[in-house]
Amino acid sequence: MRQQSGLIWATGHALAGLSILLTQMAGAAGFALIEQSVAGMGTAYAGAAATADSVDTLYFNPAGMVRLPGTQSGAAVHLVRPKTEFNNEDSRFVTMAPIQGDDGGDAGGLAAVPHFYLTHQVGDTTWLGLAVNAPFGLTTEYDGDWVGRYHAIKSEVETVNINPSIGVRVNDQLSIAAGASVMYLEGEFTNALDFGLLLDPALAGTLDGKSRIEGDSWGWGFNLGLLFEPSLSTRIGVHFRSEVSQDIEGDAEFKQVPVTLQPVFSDTDVEVDIDLPASVSLSGLHQLNAEWAIVGDYTWTDWSSIPELRFKFENGLPDSVTSFDWRDTSRVALGGIYTPQGSVWSYRFGVAYDESPVRNAKSRSARLPDNDRIWVGIGAGFRPSEKLQVDVGYAHLFIDDAKIRKTAKGEDATRGALNGSYEASVDVLSIAAQYQF
Repeated sequence: MRQQSGLIWATGHALAGLSILLTQMAGAAGFALIEQSVAGMGTAYAGAAATADSVDTLYFNPAGMVRLPGTQSGAAVHLVRPKTEFNNEDSRFVTMAPIQGDDGGDAGGLAAVPHFYLTHQVGDTTWLGLAVNAPFGLTTEYDGDWVGRYHAIKSEVETVNINPSIGVRVNDQLSIAAGASVMYLEGEFTNALDFGLLLDPALAGTLDGKSRIEGDSWGWGFNLGLLFEPSLSTRIGVHFRSEVSQDIEGDAEFKQVPVTLQPVFSDTDVEVDIDLPASVSLSGLHQLNAEWAIVGDYTWTDWSSIPELRFKFENGLPDSVTSFDWRDTSRVALGGIYTPQGSVWSYRFGVAYDESPVRNAKSRSARLPDNDRIWVGIGAGFRPSEKLQVDVGYAHLFIDDAKIRKTAKGEDATRGALNGSYEASVDVLSIAAQYQF
């Protein structure tokens, strides 16, 4: 009877365990990387769709490339260092026994986010552009024996986006652009499995195994841009980026599985379809005088475009559905640009308020313990010649402390109740070079 009960528990855990892994992969892939411009970093990306003063405009509003004469290219790297530390607050098994383990250490890790942009003026009214960047990504990794190991150990998502575009100057005031995105996504996710609990509740936490899922896919989308210049001192940019549909195919692998549970925890193929969210940005730039400009931005992101994830298992397990409780988000930024007359230097500064899609502590995940944050950015540009420009930028993100309250019910019944809080922050250091041929 105990063995039969254990197999029932195992079947439920197989479905729930795979669901949370792929759910959080989608959540991680949906964590947008706005680090696509070093000049924009300095203003906390205020005015990103309207500044149109470098090849970085290809990502934020390709209509801005009509302000770039000839052929220009640029490359950059952003060093992103998140700090994520968990503080345990009485996490327990479904049996109410305390889960043993440490707090997981610093789950953040240093990541490099590169990009490359190229623009080419075809004629008086037409420009072509190519952007290669990484618009989504995540890296978190806890100690293997931490108290939340049944929820997450390692989460890693990487993307590569190839985005050609065309821009047209309609008249002296209006420019429009359109582009297509082809995006590659890959991810790896691991967590512990409590086989002791599955065999006998009295053995909870004494017989751990491990689950790993790896998957990848290609998806596509499009983007549209508009740049309106009502005067020589004012620019307004609007940019829309569509959903990108990803049909992920992956492998689920289970290790250290007890003999009695091996028929259930067999390695298998996994499929899941997700739509990375659309976004709309409205930006403005106003030149106050020859030296000073103010910039602003509002960006809306449609995180609620992922109402559920439905998982299909090749080994015959029934579909598993996991629901999200994420909200659409807003990001608001304001900044300034100072260019002293006769100087080869320019200086930038900005602040932004950036909402998280996570609604509350119950819907927060150990794989993505995200919360609202405030950006503070500074930067500088240097023009050693008419053809070469070098930019540097730095931003610090102040992230609100985040509570997590996972109950040992439903899909988390065999993972246990994970209760605690996160302290987090992010530092970003960036450098770019742009050359006009």
